[in-house]
Amino acid sequence: MTDRRIRNSAKALIIKDGKMLAAKINDNGDIFFVMPGGGQDAEELLSEAVRRECAEEMGIEVVPKSLEFVIEGTHGESFHRVDLVFHCEYVGKIENAEIQADVHQVGYEWLSIEGLMDQPLYPSKLRSQVIRFYNHEKTDVYLGNESMG
Repeated sequence: MTDRRIRNSAKALIIKDGKMLAAKINDNGDIFFVMPGGGQDAEELLSEAVRRECAEEMGIEVVPKSLEFVIEGTHGESFHRVDLVFHCEYVGKIENAEIQADVHQVGYEWLSIEGLMDQPLYPSKLRSQVIRFYNHEKTDVYLGNESMG
């Protein structure tokens, strides 16, 4: 048995005009994308966490609509991460928002869903599922563990 904690992370799948909003990360020159979102606080509903995180990280307002994907990360971090991905409606930018982005976040981009398989979006298991979701095809909700590499 391990002493590692489990951390719930509420993530936002925001789609508009055939594109998905993603945070751009620069980790010592390694550029990749992640869905906006972050850790759930005690006594905070997951839907509240995803709204708060989008406001803090990107200065945008979203409305969580449905829980679409669950993916775990059991390795590579000091905790066992459980990402809960909500399909969210994009409402718009928040006036005078104070951005509290991750230290490695260098902006955000609207990624073409058609070209998602060629983008460094992580967890990578989400790429094909987001495409299927966008095309109204059957998706897997539980995606298991995101392996490293």
